[in-house]
Amino acid sequence: RNFYYITMLRDPVSRYLSEWKHVQRGATWKTALHMCDGRPPTQDELPACYSGEDWTGVPLPDFMNCPSNLANNRQVRMLADLSLVGCYNMSSMSELERGRVLLASAKSNLRNMAFFGLTEFQRKTQYLFERTFGLHFIRPFTQINSTRAASVGISEKVRWRIEGLNALDMELYEYAKELFLRRYQYNRQRQHQEERLRRRQERQQRQRLHRTYLEVATTEDYGSQVVRW
Repeated sequence: RNFYYITMLRDPVSRYLSEWKHVQRGATWKTALHMCDGRPPTQDELPACYSGEDWTGVPLPDFMNCPSNLANNRQVRMLADLSLVGCYNMSSMSELERGRVLLASAKSNLRNMAFFGLTEFQRKTQYLFERTFGLHFIRPFTQINSTRAASVGISEKVRWRIEGLNALDMELYEYAKELFLRRYQYNRQRQHQEERLRRRQERQQRQRLHRTYLEVATTEDYGSQVVRW
C-alpha cells in the first residue's frame, strides 16, 4: 500500500487561542505518551502545567506563563523530527540551536508531504487536494471565520506575547503560506494549459471528422456521376 501523509496548518495566534479555549473547557492530553526515540519524556523533561485532573477555567496569562506548555510552537514540534534535538531533553543543546534544527526539520517534512492545506484558505485547500489526489468533493469547502479563537478579544501586547511564544510556528506558517500559494498558482497554470490542450485536440478532432465527411461526400458524388455516364 502507498501511504500519503497530509496535514493542515493554521495561523499560529488563532491556533494558540483555540487550544487555550479548548483546555479552558477541560480538555487534556493525558493519554498522549509523547514517545520519542522509544521512550516517553521524564517528569523533569516535561513537567505538568497544572495539578489535578485538568486545567479547567485557566486564564490566558496562566496558560502563557507555563514554560513547558506544549501549545507553544505546537505545529513545528508536531512536524519536526524531535530525535534530532534529543527529544524533550532541553539540556542537549542551546535553545537557539534547538529552535533552528526543529524549524528546518519541520519545513523539510512539510515540503515533502504529499499534501498540506491552510485553514485560512479553505477553497484553495480543496482545489489543491482535488488536483493532488484526483478526487472531487461533493460540496465546496466553507470558510468559517467566526471561530472561538476569533471571538477572543486580545490587546496588541498580548498578541505580541503569543507571537513570541510561537516564534517558530510564526516562521513556519509564513514559509507554508508562500509554498502553498506557489503550488496553487502552479496548479492553476497547469490546469489552464491542460484545458487549452484539450480544446485544441477537440478542435483538431472536429476538423478531421469534417475532412473525412467531405471526402466521403465527394467520393459518393463522383460515384453517382460514373453510374449516370
